[in-house]
Amino acid sequence: MEFETCRLSCGLRIICAPYASDVVYCGMAVDAGTRDEMTAESGMAHFTEHLSFKGTLHRTSRQIITRMESVGGDLNAYTGKEETFYYCTLLRPHLSRAIDLLLDISLCSTYPQHEIEREVEVVLDEIESYNDSPGELIYDEFEALSFPGHPLGRNILGEAERLREIRTEDVSQFTRRNYLPSRMVLYVYGRVGLDEVARQAELSIARLGIGSRSFPAEGPVRTQPQAAVAGTEVCTEKSTHQAHVMMGTRGFSATDPRHLHLYLLNNMLGGPALSSRLNMSLRERNGLVYSVESSATAYTDTGLWSVYFGCDHHDVARCRRLVLRELARLAETPLSQRVLDAARRQLKGQIGLSYDNAESVALDMAKRYLHYGRTQTKEQLFERLDALTPDALWLTAQEVFAPERITTLIFN
Repeated sequence: MEFETCRLSCGLRIICAPYASDVVYCGMAVDAGTRDEMTAESGMAHFTEHLSFKGTLHRTSRQIITRMESVGGDLNAYTGKEETFYYCTLLRPHLSRAIDLLLDISLCSTYPQHEIEREVEVVLDEIESYNDSPGELIYDEFEALSFPGHPLGRNILGEAERLREIRTEDVSQFTRRNYLPSRMVLYVYGRVGLDEVARQAELSIARLGIGSRSFPAEGPVRTQPQAAVAGTEVCTEKSTHQAHVMMGTRGFSATDPRHLHLYLLNNMLGGPALSSRLNMSLRERNGLVYSVESSATAYTDTGLWSVYFGCDHHDVARCRRLVLRELARLAETPLSQRVLDAARRQLKGQIGLSYDNAESVALDMAKRYLHYGRTQTKEQLFERLDALTPDALWLTAQEVFAPERITTLIFN
């Protein structure tokens, strides 16, 4: 992907990439997420995202909501463990209003107390919806088990008791520490040039009074998680119709070459294809589960790999044995070249199809540039996949899938 970049005097970085469409995808990527919360700030990153839509120095909540909708555009946001995104989809002629709005909500929000008291009820309902969905809740609890005592293990939504105590000054302190132009990337994916985007950003920065404010050069340094306690097994009584099970261990950071090894191995094991090894074993051959999936998550300095399945309570032990058997197959013997070529071909096809989703491409471009100062084209990723060897994958499988490393969480 060709792209252009620049940095404005306030520290804000801009990345602009061409996309042959009248639709433009743009947004503000903020290098602040759940792992940037202090101990007493559980849920603050996500709550800040919600509150940024509730009023700025220049706009009311209603004006924020209707600013893009009035021209048929869309405004949305999400919070992750390491970043927060505010993003728009719009037609090309309305780019200037999108850039102005994104700068306003990310750098000029006021977080009024009456909006906090109203919005907290919305987030509490969101928390309860997760508590009612054990298949989703188990992912959060597994992360807490994998990153004990570290913000990466914290639920993004936070804790109800703490959220009820949040005041305007609490949110302001979080944003003064983390919502800095130097920790943000304005990205644009569409038929528009960098000069135009930078010019519009500078105009909005001046109009909104952002340029006259003083910001710290950099935010706080993130703490790295301590080594995990391997081989832990936890069983929690949930009184659910099904048992829900997660098995996994620490993975690798996004910059570690072994993450690509695990990325391919994970796709073979429990990727989206019905022919994945775990789906064939647990569902197709044995009829024990409706769905089974695995995931490999990479953060800037660590990672997490896991398998999830739901089954009848009396089938848990058997399903676990089948999962471990598939892991052992990969760890005991290197893949043949034929099997590796087939797995690589499948993954390339999935990646190629994913590039048809322009919004996803734009978000991925911005996230990579936000954290690593670079992007990765589809062709570059394919070249890296082509360079993988059976022995390299085997070594990674031996390291990650060793039975003594596997942590297990069961909702019974």
